[in-house]
Amino acid sequence: MNNHVAFLINSLAGGGAQKVAIRLSEHLPISAFILLERDIKYKTDKPIFFLSNHSTKTSPIIKTLSIPMYAYKLSKFLETTSPVISFLERANFVNTISKLFKKHRAIISVRMDQQTGHLGLRKLNKLLVRLLYPKADLIIAVSHGVKQSLINLGIEEEKIKVIYNPYPIDEIRELAKEPLGSYEEIFKHPVLITAGRLTKQKGQWYLIRVFKALKEKHKDLKLVILGEGELKDYLVKLSEELGLKTYVWDKDELSESFDVYFLGFQKNPFKFIARSKLFVFPSLWEGFPNALVEAMACGVCVVSSDCRSGPREILAPNTDFNYQTQKPEFAEYGVLMPVSEVKYKSANEPLEEREMMWVETIDKLLEDESLRKNYSEKAKQRADDFRIEKIVQEWKEILK
Repeated sequence: MNNHVAFLINSLAGGGAQKVAIRLSEHLPISAFILLERDIKYKTDKPIFFLSNHSTKTSPIIKTLSIPMYAYKLSKFLETTSPVISFLERANFVNTISKLFKKHRAIISVRMDQQTGHLGLRKLNKLLVRLLYPKADLIIAVSHGVKQSLINLGIEEEKIKVIYNPYPIDEIRELAKEPLGSYEEIFKHPVLITAGRLTKQKGQWYLIRVFKALKEKHKDLKLVILGEGELKDYLVKLSEELGLKTYVWDKDELSESFDVYFLGFQKNPFKFIARSKLFVFPSLWEGFPNALVEAMACGVCVVSSDCRSGPREILAPNTDFNYQTQKPEFAEYGVLMPVSEVKYKSANEPLEEREMMWVETIDKLLEDESLRKNYSEKAKQRADDFRIEKIVQEWKEILK
């Protein structure tokens, strides 16, 4: 492989980091993608090399134990001066370890708050971060919150640069105009929408519980959930046990008679988001949430948990990013809400005080059209700050 930049990432299956990598590859001199796994959902015209036969279904334990093997194989692809930019923790560990075999330039992109994320493997991740991240030549944090979490783990501040995620704002707005086709009947009703993998991090079970309470007043309201993931069965069962008529993309016939719609992975989520009343984002932790900025680019009023990290930097950029609200905060570009506990809930558990705050705040926004429209306009303005043309220039500077 020549001296051009290579992108190293776990896979090109659906996900925020993968989407960012694809977007950047279209604007930077990328020679190839190197994948730890063989899953591909996002398309690219760049050559693709694989470091294993693993997939997203392979045991996480096996993939973790394979990190040294990935690293050795990576070194065989590289010239000594080749820069490698990696995305996601496992790829970052591989990138830094491979410097033992080949002294390439390792640039790692850190996309998750290192203190609140990775709950299942938190101790191991923190240990590997402390051991391996200092060996990187440069660390790109996707938010100031992520940067601070790295500093708190002992990483030198001078080694960390913050570059926000890039977004093709004009392309998103064009895609948002696409017709809905068979989904059009749903959006004749008022719709709350969220987007993200069906995982613990995204906390969608809280939104389903909040939606159930909102239905008591807003009989016509629908909830649309975009994304796939391992919590699908739990979330569908919770919705059904709450007495909500629930559509699931791979088993039901579409009609407007459902309350909750699980629409799975959608190639163009923007046409759904743009036609919704509110974009609701109940994440329990983040790095810099793509879905939030993309919803704002569509001109939709957003309600987000004030989780670490990213939402506050996006919606209330002139406030202290270390602060977390304990009550609804009607910020400059959207509404920030108290973040919930990382705790699964059942249908028969009563709503907590924080969940009731979400119910009352969403109810207020559904009732107050002028407030909602004001936030829609502000959202579009803020999204322009993250245009890909601007962000790419920051990446080009570090690659000089």
